[in-house]
Amino acid sequence: MAVSYYPPVGFHFKVEFEDINSKDDIRFQSISGINMSVPNSETYQEGGENRFTHRLPQRASFDNLVLKRGMLIGSQLIAWFKDALEGFKFNPKLITVTLMNPSHEPLEQWVFYKAWPTKWNTDGFDAEKGAIVIETVEFSYQYMERKEIFKQLPT
Repeated sequence: MAVSYYPPVGFHFKVEFEDINSKDDIRFQSISGINMSVPNSETYQEGGENRFTHRLPQRASFDNLVLKRGMLIGSQLIAWFKDALEGFKFNPKLITVTLMNPSHEPLEQWVFYKAWPTKWNTDGFDAEKGAIVIETVEFSYQYMERKEIFKQLPT
């Protein structure tokens, strides 16, 4: 009897930053903004063709990469943010997001090239709740690639 294929779960992932080696800086609660689209097109009217105009795609567009986690004191990642946002010293880095299977093997990777920090915030403090402080970090980047790593489907 053949085993059915099940899509991967979205809670087993890791994030890696070029030149940031802290094991604590790779743990995140959630990731969003892994999107790419071609939102605009250009129209071209061909001489002699009156039934339609050609629609041609323009450049790809990418949303910002948004990562959330419990606030980390002494973070190398936040030091990079401080250099960029307070000192206006931008040092673009490679960011890799890897989706893992239950055996901790990589399935897919999203590689973000020349990423730089654009926004950092906390969800705020509330004396009536016993919640941890969540920080959100946001990155812009030049472009991204999606790489399939694990090619064999279960049989």
